[in-house]
Amino acid sequence: MDLPNLIAVLITIAALFSYANHRFLRLPTAIGLMLMALVFSLALIGLGRLGLGEMTDRAETILATVDFDETLLHGMLSFLLFAGALHVDINDLSRQARVVASLATVSVVLSTAIVGGLAWWVLGALGLAIPLMHCLLFGALISPTDPIAVLGILKSVGAPKSLEIKIVGESLFNDGIGVVVFMVIAGLAYGGHEATVLGVSMLFLQEAVGGALYGLLIGLLAYRMLKSVSNYQVEVLLTLALVMGGYALAGALHVSGPIAVVVAGLLIGNHGRRFAMSETTREHLDAFWELVDEILNAVLFVLIGLEVLVLAFSGQYLVAGIVLIPAVLAARLLSVGLPIGLLRLTREFSTGVVRILTWGGLRGGISVALALSLPAGPERAAIVAITYVIVVFSVLVQGLTLGWVVRGVAQGERKVERTED
Repeated sequence: MDLPNLIAVLITIAALFSYANHRFLRLPTAIGLMLMALVFSLALIGLGRLGLGEMTDRAETILATVDFDETLLHGMLSFLLFAGALHVDINDLSRQARVVASLATVSVVLSTAIVGGLAWWVLGALGLAIPLMHCLLFGALISPTDPIAVLGILKSVGAPKSLEIKIVGESLFNDGIGVVVFMVIAGLAYGGHEATVLGVSMLFLQEAVGGALYGLLIGLLAYRMLKSVSNYQVEVLLTLALVMGGYALAGALHVSGPIAVVVAGLLIGNHGRRFAMSETTREHLDAFWELVDEILNAVLFVLIGLEVLVLAFSGQYLVAGIVLIPAVLAARLLSVGLPIGLLRLTREFSTGVVRILTWGGLRGGISVALALSLPAGPERAAIVAITYVIVVFSVLVQGLTLGWVVRGVAQGERKVERTED
């Protein structure tokens, strides 16, 4: 299927599922779309098992033309990260800077190491002999969190603004850091980089710090251009060029595109919004990027749900994925709890923040895309299948029960307050 028809099919499916979710299920959009796409995929698989496989074969053929990791990592991700950063108040973010920085860096590295070690032990016990370096790759790709499904739930239950900022800030930056950590470990696993502390450190600095500096540079350039014109069509087009051209050039310069786009988005969304745009431009810019964000997220979560049609599953992989769910949650608890425990020495945190951050650390499309980007080999099929199982659990189970966790923490705080009174 050619690209225009493929886009037409995906947009149509996303629109129909969005309509059905809004009218009947009333679930958070991301969760509802993924659930319906997953049920639809399982129904097609069931029809295939009953001998009615023509529609299943056609769906698999269509999905086989979608390069999921290329579509997300080099297509959707730049738009989603810029749209997210564009609406983050940098003053709110600066008040949570140490927390966000710790969660987006220390927590990602800790989680990668903990998940990698646990996965190596668990998979070995289950008879899946996957090398430690590939288990660390799995740890790196499963550690970044996705805020999309979480934020709507947090707002609906009246979660504190500071908690929203922690989760949004962490997820904006840990996507970039997670990709960098993944690339470093992949280079070591497949012989692309020198396995020395200095070599790894230099690569990390080049990607992460270089990406941030590059993002600041292109953001300032776009800011100067926005300030010199007063035409919302031109200004919206400039932000589109900033995202697409800036992300493509980051790849050519071997710096982190995700980190660059986030930094540029923060600059344009704050300094640019205040000093380089008219009220008319701000309204059109917000409407444009909100629409882009909603459409791409709808398509992304539909794709995640449909992807089960083309994945290679086995009973052993399914068991491994289910067994590793608590291991990933335990790693999240430790990787969040340790930095926040140290930060508690110098600042206060609300009760239950570690619990909410742990359960609210949903995994999404970035994890699936990174898994699918691995070179073909005996380890790839197992890692992809296990990743998919954990992502589905994360979005459906954690996403649907996060509201209960937040309400439970809030009720506990109120009981403590009444007791103290």
